[in-house]
Amino acid sequence: QVQLAESGGGLVQAGASLRLSCTRSGRIFENGNLAWFRQAPGKEREFVASMPRDGSTTYYADSVKGRFTISRDNAQRTLFLQMNSLKPEDTAVYYCATSRTIYYNSQLASRDQSYAFWGQGTQVTVSS
Repeated sequence: QVQLAESGGGLVQAGASLRLSCTRSGRIFENGNLAWFRQAPGKEREFVASMPRDGSTTYYADSVKGRFTISRDNAQRTLFLQMNSLKPEDTAVYYCATSRTIYYNSQLASRDQSYAFWGQGTQVTVSS
């Protein structure tokens, strides 16, 4: 089964930047989307960003547009999330995920139900 491992989280002050990484390993057969989700304490998991594996486009939650950037390496082994101008409301556990099916539709690409494989998460804490 595909394995995903996030890293790069930490404790920072508002306005700081972090770059999260998600390394994909194991036997990977999926050709779907790559995505980031997050979950704050006491809240439901929410969509952050996604992209088809071919990198043809990107999708972002309105709350992070202009501040976060999703990208991947050219070998498609590592997924990144560059987070700038962090706010306290960005505090959450961040998860990377992959889907079995590729999505070129923002609605489908932003649904957690679309993703079959998930990492263990990395904590991001932003102090005010």
